[in-house]
Order: sequence, then structure tokens, then C-alpha cells
Amino acid sequence: MNWITNYVRPTINSLFSRRETPENLWSKCDDCGTMLFHRELSENQNVCTNCGHHMPIGARERLTALFDNGVFKEVTVPDPVTDPLHFRDQKKYTDRIRDARKKTGEKDAMLVAEGEIGRTPMVVAVQDFSFMGGSMSMYVGNAIIAAAERAIELKRPLILFSAAGGARMQEGILGLMQMPRTTIAVQMLKEAGLPYIVVLTHPTTGGVTASYAMLGDVQIAEPNALIGFAGARVIEQTIGEKLPEGFQRAEYLLDHGMLDRVTARTDLRDELVLIVRMLMGLEAPVMGDLPSPETTPDAPEVPEEAIVDAANSDAAASDGGTAAKS
Repeated sequence: MNWITNYVRPTINSLFSRRETPENLWSKCDDCGTMLFHRELSENQNVCTNCGHHMPIGARERLTALFDNGVFKEVTVPDPVTDPLHFRDQKKYTDRIRDARKKTGEKDAMLVAEGEIGRTPMVVAVQDFSFMGGSMSMYVGNAIIAAAERAIELKRPLILFSAAGGARMQEGILGLMQMPRTTIAVQMLKEAGLPYIVVLTHPTTGGVTASYAMLGDVQIAEPNALIGFAGARVIEQTIGEKLPEGFQRAEYLLDHGMLDRVTARTDLRDELVLIVRMLMGLEAPVMGDLPSPETTPDAPEVPEEAIVDAANSDAAASDGGTAAKS
């Protein structure tokens, strides 16, 4: 070993070695295995451009993709009592909440916003599966009630995106009590004559499926979304029969009358606008990406001198035309 081996060779190798590609530049499709450039995947709303597989998308990202120009206003949700049962398993419930908030940047598993989609005012509630599996908590119950009350106040339709593994076990019976609470909130919308549309995303299971997720005036699902109450293995063990393959997937449920539509995420925005405007008795929908009213620049003011000059020019042109005819 000498200075050439210890110093010169490593220096030369470092100069000519290939730089490593950052890991966050590419994502691998869970279904077909295609490597997708992260910017291209994000622009396609986390839908694989090769096979159409729908990957998870955050609640805030979904709202940004839905509303005109990505502009929306969050609806305030009342805070419930934190850890009412003082629950602890492998970790304290308060620690799990803190970790989930740090991971997602959100207060809980549902985000409520208001704004315009295709120039159509709407209230939208989105469940975030990345926050403790989107579990139905007291906060989620409060969020749905707040969304319904805001929709009634503004006389707007409510669109709800469901994604959950069921009720939050750390809140016990208080988590399960959100099933009747949210059912009452949906009934309030129906009594007000306002549309309530549910978009079931992957996965929607447990008590969510037994309450607000299946009470929509129109039931839409994303392709291949898992939708059900109990797991397939539990059902097979209970009834003692072999179940059809994919019986809890969106396409199977559509064929058997449980859903109205199965719509790709990239087409969902225009379809929601069309359905809402039909149900509300409004004019034909405005399709495509539109800037929000808040971001549309005002028309420039025309100086008064320019208006006078234009009027004189028009008058001169009119006199010239009359003289030519005579």
C-alpha cells in the first residue's frame, strides 16, 4: 500500500464515478412494475400512465386536483376530546396521533374544503387513508357534520371521498357512534334537497361502508377499489362457501348494482361537475381546467382619451362612407 493506492486512485475514481440518481425522482407502479418519473406521475394524479393503476393520493393533493386552479378554502372542524378513553396498546393513543400528524401534516383523517369545480360551487370532504388508515374517529364524525352544515348554509352539494379501514379502535364505542351521527348529517342534506355524492376509493371498509359511504344519491368508485364491510376470509369462514374472485372490487359491485359508476381518477372531476349540475338543475357544465374567480385578472381600464379618439374615428369613417355613396 502506498500513496498512489491510498490517495491518487480514490481521487480519480471520485472524479469519474457516475453520480447516483436521487431515489425520489422515480416511482415504481405497484401493479405493472413500470418506473414512472415522479413529476409525470404527480401530473396524472398518481395514476400509472402505462397500465392505469390507481396509486394512493393524499387528501390535500386530491383537493388541489379537483378545485379550479387548485384554489379552495378549508372548513373549520370542531376539535373533539383527545384520548377520552386513555387508551394504550403498544403505544399511547396520544403518541399515535402525534406520529400520524407529523407524518401527514394533517390534524386528522378527514379534510373538508369549499370552492368551485368547473365554476360549480361545492363542499368536498376527503378521507386520508395515510392518517391511521383513515379510521373513523370523533374528529371524522365532526368533519362530516361540519361539511353537511356548511353545504346546507351555502346551499351547495356535498361530495365525499371515502377511504378507511373502519372505526378507530382506540376510541372504542365513541368511534362506532360516528356511524349514526354521520347518518343524521346525510339525512339533513336530503331534507334540504341538496345532492350528496360519494366517491369510494381504495380501500373503503368496515363501519364506514355501513354508514355514510353507502348513503349517497350517486355512488361512484375508482377502478379496482376494495369496498366491503368484513374481510373476504371472515365472510368465507362465516358462511362456509367459496366466494367469487374480486367480489369486493368496484367493477364486481358495479355489475351487481351496488354502484352507479366506476370512473378513472383523471376523468372524475368533469363527471362530478356534470352530475352535480344535472341534479341542481343548472346549465350545461364548464369542462376542463379553469382559473378560479379569485385568480382571474381584472380587465384593464381604458383611458377616457382613447374612448374619445375611437369615437371620432368611427364618426369620420361613417362620414366618408356616406360621401362615397352620394
